[in-house]
Order: sequence, then structure tokens, then C-alpha cells
Amino acid sequence: MNETDFEALAERALSRIETALEEGGVDADIERKGDGVLEIEFADGSKMIVNRHGAAREIWVAARAGGFHFRWDGAAWRDTRDGGELFAALSRLVSAQSGQPVLLRPQEGG
Repeated sequence: MNETDFEALAERALSRIETALEEGGVDADIERKGDGVLEIEFADGSKMIVNRHGAAREIWVAARAGGFHFRWDGAAWRDTRDGGELFAALSRLVSAQSGQPVLLRPQEGG
């Protein structure tokens, strides 16, 4: 995948994550920080960072539970370690960190 394709796919994913969190009623402040960085600050003061990493062509997630890297496989963003899907992983991570059940769903095309 070239850089332009990666940037477009990653931006769609970040926008979808941001919208889903805002519409889902999660008790958190969601803010774009610079180009390709989404910062989520929870009510307890903890943070989660979701950002695109252009050199690796990955989306990275830094959460209380650890760091995770996701790479586009042609159909979905997949964890480079266990193959889990980005939105399913974020649902678990945000639920655990926020203390509220959260279900994020991907849209077609990233």
C-alpha cells in the first residue's frame, strides 16, 4: 500500500473511532491532537492514544493495558500479534479503561 492509500484508510478509521466514542456516550474527552493522533482522556484521568504511524503503515494504540499495532490486511485493521480486529480490540480496551461497556463497529473500507 502506498502512503496516500494508507493515510486515507487510517484517517477514515480514526474518524470512525472518534465519532463512535462521541455518539456512544463514553465518559471521556476525545480530542484530535495534531495530524493523525486521537487522545481519549477518561473520567479517572487515564488516557488512551490512537495514532497512525506512517513509516510502519500501522495504527498504534497506547492504552493502560499496553501497546498494540494494527496493520491493514485488505479488509480490516488487524493486530500484528494476534490478528484481532481494531474495533473489537478498542471495544475491549475502552470498556476496561472507562468502566462502561463500549461496542465500536467498523464501517466498510476501513
